[in-house]
Amino acid sequence: MNFTLNNVPERTSKPRQTGFTMAMDKGLSVREVEDFIETCGDFVDIVKLGWATSFVTPTLKEKLAVYKVAGIPTYFGGTLFEAFVIRNQFDDYRKVLDKYDMSFAEVSDGSIELAHDLKCEYVRKLSEQVTVLSEVGSKDAEKIIPPYKWIQLMQAELDAGAWKVIGEARESGNVGLFRSSGEVREGLVEEILTKIPFEKIIWEAPQKAQQVFFIKLLGANVNLGNIAPNEIIPLETIRLGLRGDTFMHFLNQK
Repeated sequence: MNFTLNNVPERTSKPRQTGFTMAMDKGLSVREVEDFIETCGDFVDIVKLGWATSFVTPTLKEKLAVYKVAGIPTYFGGTLFEAFVIRNQFDDYRKVLDKYDMSFAEVSDGSIELAHDLKCEYVRKLSEQVTVLSEVGSKDAEKIIPPYKWIQLMQAELDAGAWKVIGEARESGNVGLFRSSGEVREGLVEEILTKIPFEKIIWEAPQKAQQVFFIKLLGANVNLGNIAPNEIIPLETIRLGLRGDTFMHFLNQK
């Protein structure tokens, strides 16, 4: 930090298990990635190449190399996994992970119907090859999953070998954990937390109000995802109580 302030929350250090920030790359150029890392690299733990953008990114290898040199792992969005699976190309997907030297993968079923036993089998198989992030929740705003089911799905996917589970919200933050307005389904979140350890969950929270909610609920070192590159430093100030939304929240805490 550039100067000293008292009563600022202590942040975990990289490599982190909690206080994890997952950034969403929706098509940055190599030069933009270099600038992004220069400014935000210390605050980013992993980068998701959103949905299937990796399929059309012309400088994919070069971009991944820049992230790798900076020590920031990357992974392809779960929609790419689903695109391979629905075409019966799971083995091809595994070859793609090897080709691009990926150490993480996301397993999701937000856009396709996938029997949960089969999804867990994909988690098991991929966990032999890479570290698996498993996303729970639907991208369909009309599909409401009851809290007990979220808990069952998350626990089963962790048991199958997922390193962490991701609470679905899309890049817009208006499905899954959130209502169409972006409002947090607070009862759902609180019930999930009665059974699933908070350090095992990455909450997709692209909107500022959503980030503030989780930081006030679970502290500066909550795991948050789907953060836009230009929102990484603003998020860090929210985590540290240095933005109006959390300014008083940490001030009197030891």
